Amino acid sequence: MEDSSFDLKNAISGVLVVDKPVGLTSHDVVQIIRKGTNIRRAGHTGTLDPRASGVLVILVGPAVRLSEYVSASDKRYQAIVRLGATTDTYDADGRVLSNAPVEVTEAQFEEALKQFIGEIEQVPPPYSAVKVKGRKAYEMAREGEEVDLQPRKIQVYNLELLEWAPPEAVIDVYCSSGTYVRSLAHDLGNVLGCGAHLIGLRRTKSGRFTLRDAVPLRKLRDSFEAGNWYQYLIPAAEALSDWPSVELETDQVEAIRHGHRVPAPPGTEGWARGISQQGELVALMEIDTASNEWQPRKVFFS
Repeated sequence: MEDSSFDLKNAISGVLVVDKPVGLTSHDVVQIIRKGTNIRRAGHTGTLDPRASGVLVILVGPAVRLSEYVSASDKRYQAIVRLGATTDTYDADGRVLSNAPVEVTEAQFEEALKQFIGEIEQVPPPYSAVKVKGRKAYEMAREGEEVDLQPRKIQVYNLELLEWAPPEAVIDVYCSSGTYVRSLAHDLGNVLGCGAHLIGLRRTKSGRFTLRDAVPLRKLRDSFEAGNWYQYLIPAAEALSDWPSVELETDQVEAIRHGHRVPAPPGTEGWARGISQQGELVALMEIDTASNEWQPRKVFFS
């Protein structure tokens, strides 16, 4: 009986969407899930700072191989920005570097937001995990070293003012993966001339998963104790449900799992998820336009 349970756990693959509370690192949450599920293969798909809360997508079992694709998904946040002060970390945990009076109107704030919509270049915060010559930037910053971080291209699809209560403002940020909302707050303060930093952050969406899909960590911990945490496991195939899907017949599943190509309809482009008739994720596939066939790029075995 114990052996079959062990085998079952080895076969488990999917997604746990957690509503991360403030005060824990993303790694802390992964460790809690590893311990609670007794499954070692688990990883998150986009760091949330300890001060931030909200949607944290955890891949469990063989689904961790989807990480590079899920991590690249767009994100959405509600951010609280405080005007009138800059800090060395760009958030409330840092040392205050400057103070200035806030003589900004709501209209001026909304006008400044427009400058950050679209494809922009952004410099990550000095206190970030970005590596500089093999070292993490925050390690260098803590040691008092000058951190020279290069700007990176990001996409900000939408910025909307939700609440105006100066010196604080609540904004909705819809952006590409890799965007630092702390840098956005800092840069916004520079444009307004009064300085600013981030004092609160809640991720409301990560890829196709929203807060509606997320289970509070406390509730998940209770389910580990009760042994019914499986109810919160989302099938791996849904992790990339915004990708096109191709239903594979039984012989095609076997072909794909052996690395062979299968035919595609004329005019097919890009990537797709190969799904079995039972709804299992079989492979991530890319079209070979020369032969008009699906080429398996990442194969999953049940």
